Amino acid sequence: MPEENPPLRPLIPGITAQFPQDVTVLPRRKDMLAVLKVTPARVAEVAKYLRDVGSFEHCALVSGVDWVDHLEVLYHLWSDSLKGYIELTVDLPSEDPHVPSVTEIWRGANWHERETWDMLGVRFDGHPDLRRVLMPEGYQFHPLRKSFELHEPEELEVKARHV
Repeated sequence: MPEENPPLRPLIPGITAQFPQDVTVLPRRKDMLAVLKVTPARVAEVAKYLRDVGSFEHCALVSGVDWVDHLEVLYHLWSDSLKGYIELTVDLPSEDPHVPSVTEIWRGANWHERETWDMLGVRFDGHPDLRRVLMPEGYQFHPLRKSFELHEPEELEVKARHV
């Protein structure tokens, strides 16, 4: 088992017992209390557990990485009482990536999920307003995808949003 951080001694066995098939404890980095790999379908349940049981009351970051063969979504969660972050990592297929939204758990995740959708094309199922935040509405590309190719402006058709 990877090295455990003393403040998390009761939490890590609890979360792996609660989600035995869905959470894997990864080796931690020195800037994280723990790093957990979570299956996509259970990420919202694991997040709620960490908020309610683990006192991770703030979602500081939702971001993503395109590894060419798959996408990875990263969540950095902050605990005031533990004075540190825990990282959740979720692997998704490159084609049609979906993961449940955590905006019901942390309202502050709203814009982070929108930006991750905008830049990488990750759909956050259940998000209350998943629309572009940086690129124009109707833009059909996700610029941080490795498959993104630059286009001449006249080749792009950006559809106006109808309200």
